[in-house]
Amino acid sequence: MHTRTLRNRFLLAAMTAMLLVSEPAPARAASKEIIELQTQVQQLLDMVQRLQSTLDTRFAVLQHLAEQTADNANQMSASVNALQQKIAAQNDATNGKLDAASGQVQSLNDSVDELKSHIAKLDKSIQDMQSQLQNIQNPAQASAQNTEGSAAGSVAPEASATAPPVMQTPPLKETFQAGVRDYNAAKYGVAIGEFQDVIHYYPMDDLAGTAQFYLGEIDYRKKNYSDAVKAYNAVLEGFPGNAKASAAQLRKGLALLQMNKREAGITELKLLIKRHPQTPEAAQAHSKLSSMGVRISAH
Repeated sequence: MHTRTLRNRFLLAAMTAMLLVSEPAPARAASKEIIELQTQVQQLLDMVQRLQSTLDTRFAVLQHLAEQTADNANQMSASVNALQQKIAAQNDATNGKLDAASGQVQSLNDSVDELKSHIAKLDKSIQDMQSQLQNIQNPAQASAQNTEGSAAGSVAPEASATAPPVMQTPPLKETFQAGVRDYNAAKYGVAIGEFQDVIHYYPMDDLAGTAQFYLGEIDYRKKNYSDAVKAYNAVLEGFPGNAKASAAQLRKGLALLQMNKREAGITELKLLIKRHPQTPEAAQAHSKLSSMGVRISAH
């Protein structure tokens, strides 16, 4: 603004001088003063032109700097956006790897638990076989002793009555079905004995896992939630592939909630949804967690 005002003043002075030059001067003062004035006017015009040229040059430089600054700002903004996208992609990839690793660890834990359950059932089967062999051997030895005693006439008739009776194995399906009928009829004491017979005599059969689940259900109905959790754990650890495994995990979670163990119950219900996502029990767990205000992640 100051430069423009100065330029206007120079122009006004130049125009005034030109007007003075154009007026008729007295003859006596014509030559020398007019020449000097014309020279000064020309100098003023030259100065104005140089000033205008300088202003134009500086304005062009400023305009170029402004454009260059705008370009640099745009490039920096694009670099920042690209960096943010790269960081977001790396975070997503890292989260995906963590989820995959977590799933692999969980699968490994499941495999270890299943292996432990198979080993436990194998040990139980060996113990049962040894017990049955002892039961078979004892009556045979007692019978032989009775025969020898009768021949020698030295054993009383009451000796044969002291021999232990041979235990007969109950039929699997009939015993299990009887247990279910008594359970539905709320004859829990009888049902417990029948289910325990199934587990004792047929520990490797899949019905043993189902019988174990019903033992947990009986405790749950009686509100013995601590014993119910133990029974459900026996199903999950000893029979992970049983058809009642998902139901056992659901009921375990609900039993823990009944015991006011909120975090443990929530963890169990979330684990059920992760392990058995397409089952009706998973849908029930979803509904229960939603009613409690618990958010369930998509992973």
